[in-house]
Amino acid sequence: MNFIKMNGLGNDFVVFAGPLSLTKEQVESLCDRRHGVGADGVLVVTPIKEDLVQMEYWNSDGSSSEMCGNGLRCVARYAVDRGWADPQGLQVLTSVGKLPACMVDESTAQVMVGTYTTYPEEEQFAGMSFRRANVGNPHAVTFVEDLELVSVKEIGAKLEAATEGGTNVEFACLADGRIDVRTWERGVGETLACGTGAVAVAAVAKSLRFAEHEITIGLLGGDLQVKLIDDEAWITGSALYSFTGSISI
Repeated sequence: MNFIKMNGLGNDFVVFAGPLSLTKEQVESLCDRRHGVGADGVLVVTPIKEDLVQMEYWNSDGSSSEMCGNGLRCVARYAVDRGWADPQGLQVLTSVGKLPACMVDESTAQVMVGTYTTYPEEEQFAGMSFRRANVGNPHAVTFVEDLELVSVKEIGAKLEAATEGGTNVEFACLADGRIDVRTWERGVGETLACGTGAVAVAAVAKSLRFAEHEITIGLLGGDLQVKLIDDEAWITGSALYSFTGSISI
């Protein structure tokens, strides 16, 4: 089975052309960084009709996820480069509906990741204050003074486990004209980038009046541009090829 390894700001994926059905065990094997290809998740991209493709996504632990913003950008480039869609007129069918996307240049995609919701209640966990947000998938966001001093793995894993259905956890730090973020991704662990996590941080920051409608989110893998229009969120960032290969699954 032929695949392409892609990444969005270091958030990496094994990408297959669909239709293709995968088991939990197959996904885990593919994402294993010692014995498999190695990735944060698996994407299957299936052409439906002209300018419309379907995106299916699994986390590295084999669980399916409602949305993946970095994966969505990779899907857009994958579809355009295969001639399945116009670079400026693409739609991606996801579990949260049809989402528009376009290529800004050869390796940069702009995608609408859907609608977002923030919740005003403040929750205390491990001595930190969190606010919940939903970007088609669940997030818990906290603002800290120094990202280097945060136990992302310990707190992220505990909060994920303590939340029914699990949650992504974002640790954010206000900087000059931007927000720097580290993410514990549900079903994966700490990743170099999380597109929906960046949106969740921007949305919570906007609700707290820490930011306006457009904000640069600094992730470990690079910068992501987030734009909030009413209750819709757009992200702009890289969609890159790493390598191609073939594997038996």
